[in-house]
Amino acid sequence: MQLTWLGHSCVLLSGTKKILVDPFIEGAHVAITDPDIVAVTHGHEDHMGETVALAKKTVAITEIAKYLMAKGIPAEGMNIGGTITVDGVTFTMTQALHSAWIEEAGIGCNGGAAAGFVIGLDGVKVYHAGDTALFSDMKLIGELYHPDVALLPIGGRYTMGTSEAMMAANFIGAKTVIPIHYNTWDKIKADPVRFKKALERTTDIRVKILKPGESMKIEAE
Repeated sequence: MQLTWLGHSCVLLSGTKKILVDPFIEGAHVAITDPDIVAVTHGHEDHMGETVALAKKTVAITEIAKYLMAKGIPAEGMNIGGTITVDGVTFTMTQALHSAWIEEAGIGCNGGAAAGFVIGLDGVKVYHAGDTALFSDMKLIGELYHPDVALLPIGGRYTMGTSEAMMAANFIGAKTVIPIHYNTWDKIKADPVRFKKALERTTDIRVKILKPGESMKIEAE
C-alpha cells in the first residue's frame, strides 16, 4: 500500500482501492486523486473540504452521513466503536476529543462527534487520529487494532501538540508515526523534526516526516 500526505490532515491510501481521508487541500484540487472512497473524521471545513464536490462514496459518522445524503452523496454512516467494510476496505471508527460542528452548512449544524479511523487495506492498518486531544484510551486502539502506522496531529491549539503526541505514539504502539495537522497556518506551527528526534531518541518508534504530495510505501507484516 502507498500512503501519500497531501497536506494538513488529508491523506491518500492507495492499493487495491484508493481512500482519501479528510479531503481538504488548501489551494489544490483533490479531484485529481480520483478516490474510490472518501472518509471524513468530523465536520469542520478543514476536514470536510471537497467531500461534496468529489461526490464519492463517503464514510462518516451518522450525522455527517445524513447531511451528505441530503446533498445526493452516497454516504455510509457509522458511529464510534463500530466497524464496517466498504468495497473490501475496513473502517473502524475511534473516539477523538474535539468539537464537531458541520461548518459547511451556513451557520452550521450538528456534526455528531469528532472521530478517528483505523483503516484496513491490503493487509495494512492505518490509524488516522483526526483532530484530537490526548486521551488514555488510545492505549486500547493499540491493544485492539494494532495499527502499523499512526497519523497524529501535532499542531497544538486545536489539537494535541508535540509533547502530547509523543505520549499518544507510545500509547498506540504503531511502528511508524507520521505527523499531520501542523504548519498549515501560523496558529498551528510546530517543529516535526524536533518531534521526530525526541520520539526516536526515547523509543523504537520511527517518525516519517512527509512533505505535501510525498508518498511512502507500507508493507503488510
